[in-house]
Amino acid sequence: MKKLLFVFTLVLLCSVSLKAQTSYKAALGLGVDAIDNLTFVGATGKYFFTSNHVGQADLGFEDNATIITALYSYHKGFARAAGLRWYVGAGPSIILLDGGENGFALRPHAGLDFKMNGVPFVINFDWRPFIGLSDNWGNEVGAFGLGLQFAFN
Repeated sequence: MKKLLFVFTLVLLCSVSLKAQTSYKAALGLGVDAIDNLTFVGATGKYFFTSNHVGQADLGFEDNATIITALYSYHKGFARAAGLRWYVGAGPSIILLDGGENGFALRPHAGLDFKMNGVPFVINFDWRPFIGLSDNWGNEVGAFGLGLQFAFN
């Protein structure tokens, strides 16, 4: 699943025009958070407090689990690729399981955000290691996030 998400994002980014708009104030849409053998799908939202400082909230669902994630990111554009930004940041995640083995984790992340000119959609892909802070949850380096969001100015 992780490889499929990576290939999908790469193909999508390579197939779009690089004429892009760099400014949007907020975005809401669908997000995927893949951690080990869990793939959470649900709502994601992003808000730019300034042009570089961004807050993001994700609510994802899996068969018997729910994940709530709040992230802070620092975004910065590339000089010759309008609309494409890199970002880094961190935030907490809480996983709620039906069986009661809930988990708390720190989620550093680094990724790419792309907004095309004239199209109100944002695509983002990031690497989100899972650093388990609960006794019953370990660490997972191979964790990724993918988002497709509608942008608001």
